[in-house]
Amino acid sequence: MMRFQPDDSKGHIYASGLRNAVGFDWAPWNNNLYATDNGRDLLGDDFPPCELNLIKPNGFYGWPYINGFGKLDPDYGQGKEALLSNSISPSFGFRAHNAPLGIHFLRHPNQPPNYQHTALVALHGSWNRSTLDGYKVISLQWDENGNITSKDFLTNFLQNGEHIIGRPVDIEEGPDGSIYISDDYAGVIYRVLYK
Repeated sequence: MMRFQPDDSKGHIYASGLRNAVGFDWAPWNNNLYATDNGRDLLGDDFPPCELNLIKPNGFYGWPYINGFGKLDPDYGQGKEALLSNSISPSFGFRAHNAPLGIHFLRHPNQPPNYQHTALVALHGSWNRSTLDGYKVISLQWDENGNITSKDFLTNFLQNGEHIIGRPVDIEEGPDGSIYISDDYAGVIYRVLYK
């Protein structure tokens, strides 16, 4: 991840070792920066996990030598054991190949109380698992100790385990608290509103 001034000057590496950090957002209660990250392919259905990373200045997140929670990569990690002590593990692990893309922390004061300290994440869905997985939007909720749990928020883009009707990509929140979710498979934007 790189950081630049608004005029494109003074570019520098802000964090490294991120394989495919697609979405990012700041937690509104402490301004911590989080990014979704897609894990590598060709290591089976269930490894490595996709990641949610707390991005720290000059942080190293392991790629390509380390996957997920401190597991050396079988192809690139040989002889790289020393990097394990400096590599930052994910704050949360998504299922392998779920392809988390957009993330958005809910900020509107009219969101329900159980959606405080919550981010929504678009899981674009797998393309290379023997059983398809993902294809939904989940909520990630932080408790008072910083522990993260997930729940389904918007589902049924994958029907009967094999028929894909949508692939969520990104999430935004409107000024009235409406949640907008883009879908690049169906070519639509969904609006979700709490009432």
